[in-house]
Amino acid sequence: MKVIAAYLLAVLGGNTSPSADELMDILSSVGAEADGDRVQFFLSEIEGKDITEVIASGREKLASVPAGGGGSVAVAAAVGGGSGGGTAAPAAAEPKKEEKVEEKEESDEDMGFSLFD
Repeated sequence: MKVIAAYLLAVLGGNTSPSADELMDILSSVGAEADGDRVQFFLSEIEGKDITEVIASGREKLASVPAGGGGSVAVAAAVGGGSGGGTAAPAAAEPKKEEKVEEKEESDEDMGFSLFD
C-alpha cells in the first residue's frame, strides 16, 4: 500500500510515470521503507496503463465483493455507481418489509415493586 500511495502522490504531483527511484525517494522522505522488488513489480504491472482507468476498474471489482450486511452492497452500489445507474435501481426499488415486534411491558409481578418506583 505504501508503494501505491507513493505512486499516487507522484502522479498527483504531475509526474505521469514515476520511476522506482522516485517512489523510493518519496517513501524515504517520510521515513517509510519499501522493498525494491515490490516497487519494480508494481511498476511492471502498472506500466502503460492510465491510473484513472486502473482505479475505475478496481472500483468495479470491489462493487461485487460482499461487504457484510444485507443491504450495504445495494446502498454502496447506489451511492457510488454514478456511471452504472440502471443496475442498482431494481434492488433499491424493492425494500424489505420490516415486521413490527411489540414488546410487552414489564409488569410489577417481580415481588410487587419496580426498581425505579
